[in-house]
Amino acid sequence: MNRPLFPPIDATDTAARLDLMQAALDRVNQGFTIIDAELRLVAWNRGFFEMLDFPPEFGRFGTPFETFMRYNAERGEYGPGPVEELVAQRVDAARAFAPHYFERVRPNGRIIAVSGEPVPGRGFVTLYTDITEQRNSERLIREQNNELERRVAERTEALSRSEERLRLITDAIPALIAYFDRDRVYHFANRGYAEWFGRRKEDVPGRDIEEVIGSRLAAELKPHLDAVLEGRSVSYEYSLRRGDGSLRHASSTLVPEFGPGGEVRGAYVLSADVTEQKNTQTALLQARKMEAVGQLAGGLAHDFNNMLTVVIGNLAALKERQPHDAALADCLDPALTAARRGVDLIRRLLSFARQQSLEPRPVDVVRLLDELLPLLRRSLPESIAVGCELPEATVFAMTDPHQLENALLNLAFNARDAMPGGGSLAIRIAPRRLAGAAAADLDLAPGDYVDIIVADSGRGMSAAVLARALEPFFTTKGYAAGSGLGLSMVYGFAKQSGGGLRLASTPGAGTEAQLHLPRCEPAAQVDADGIGALPAVPGRGLVLLVEDDAEVRRVVRMQLTGLGYPVIEAANGAEGLALLDQIDDIALVVSDVVMPGGIDGLSLAREVRARRPQVGVLLMSGYAGGPDVAAGDVALLAKPFASHQLAAALESCRP
Repeated sequence: MNRPLFPPIDATDTAARLDLMQAALDRVNQGFTIIDAELRLVAWNRGFFEMLDFPPEFGRFGTPFETFMRYNAERGEYGPGPVEELVAQRVDAARAFAPHYFERVRPNGRIIAVSGEPVPGRGFVTLYTDITEQRNSERLIREQNNELERRVAERTEALSRSEERLRLITDAIPALIAYFDRDRVYHFANRGYAEWFGRRKEDVPGRDIEEVIGSRLAAELKPHLDAVLEGRSVSYEYSLRRGDGSLRHASSTLVPEFGPGGEVRGAYVLSADVTEQKNTQTALLQARKMEAVGQLAGGLAHDFNNMLTVVIGNLAALKERQPHDAALADCLDPALTAARRGVDLIRRLLSFARQQSLEPRPVDVVRLLDELLPLLRRSLPESIAVGCELPEATVFAMTDPHQLENALLNLAFNARDAMPGGGSLAIRIAPRRLAGAAAADLDLAPGDYVDIIVADSGRGMSAAVLARALEPFFTTKGYAAGSGLGLSMVYGFAKQSGGGLRLASTPGAGTEAQLHLPRCEPAAQVDADGIGALPAVPGRGLVLLVEDDAEVRRVVRMQLTGLGYPVIEAANGAEGLALLDQIDDIALVVSDVVMPGGIDGLSLAREVRARRPQVGVLLMSGYAGGPDVAAGDVALLAKPFASHQLAAALESCRP
């Protein structure tokens, strides 16, 4: 039996299918309508009425499109305006049957997307979608994006400010900071690091190490650079000659930077300028060396002066006894000259050791140098031009004028020896105030000073020679051409005066000696007859001579008797006090300062003043005013001395 390909559909099936289709459309979460060519509702779903809140009675076949528009217009869905005009506008638009899409915000705040498509010649189909949540999500995303962008902008600005502050800090701190990669190319350098090598910090990044620090220093530091790029931290010190000729010292630490895999990416450079510390250490070492030699010189001076007292005293006595013996004089005169040179050598040693007594007073250094210049010019060869730069106003320094003259002569003679072929010698005086680091660098107390600068155009000194130039007995001159005490004596005089001496020299460019002396005000004028005059001891009273060295005692006794003084002797302080208590005729006590037995010269002088105030006291010292002699009114005579010096000291001595 043949069956038809398309069986006929009866009315019951059609109704069932329509009910099924309507049920399906009602479950769609979008609104749905079909408007025919006559602008009448022919199909819809429940979502349309629920979404747009239309009355249920509108949901019937044939409801005019205009009815929906009017309902919306009357309840204010389309905003203000005449209802008829609002309805007519929308009806006219619908009659165009053109595809359309728009979004409308309902009074309840819901956002409805309306999308219509025409059915050619038969009306149009419209979908209504509630996109409120979507738009809210989009708005929230936009707001979050805007907030994120704002925060990123703030963080970027904060980071930029932080980087700027970091740059300012790294440029301001007294440290040298840089970073280079494993190819030894700089990526960063602070201002201090760049200026240390004479560059701008903008010019360092992108350059390799050798180009920035120079090939010589790069070769010197290569082992340290190799070590840090192998992953080891290293510390070292190096010296750098700056463009102005000054020698600077730096202490550096290299720290490697590691990547995630442990590989070395580069290294940080952390350095500090330690020039001042190095100079201070050098000055301290020099001071300790000077102190050690000074203690040695001071200890030897007493014994040498005692020996020279015996030698000179006996030679002088022998010459006085045989004044007309020319043959004897030919032997005695060189011996006396050599012995006196020994005395001068000891005094120069004591001056270096700062144990030579000074007589400081306010000195017009401008006037002193002005008066010394003729002697300087006569003492130097004509091939050396001497120039002098003096301030117009007077400048006073607290110093010993005679020692200052000797110091300037020593500096001038050293300059002369450095210019065998001639040259120029410039001397200038300038007041200067030292404070803080400048004073510490010169190892001086802060205050006012007078700088006396002696500069020559000679051959200069190497760094090794300059480091030892102030050492006693160090000299670069040939045999017998110098004692090596000239500069050390000037240094000792300067330190003893409360000042200092600084040498600066470059091979081939000359040497500059800077003598710093404490500045002071002029001394007040004092009537010369008002103070200080001591009446001479009348007659030739009995002298008690106290000296532990028998040979020295014999020579001094011989000088005293030669001057007409009767003498009794004691070998130590205890014997001297015993004789003082027993002999009333003693008018003068002449005693050595340093003696064994517990009673030295100072103790003896105090006992004499206490027991016999009318007895005069004269002390003798081989230290020439060293630390064993306290300040006071006890007369002091430096060994060795001539008879006329002893006579003058005795005549001025009184209780």
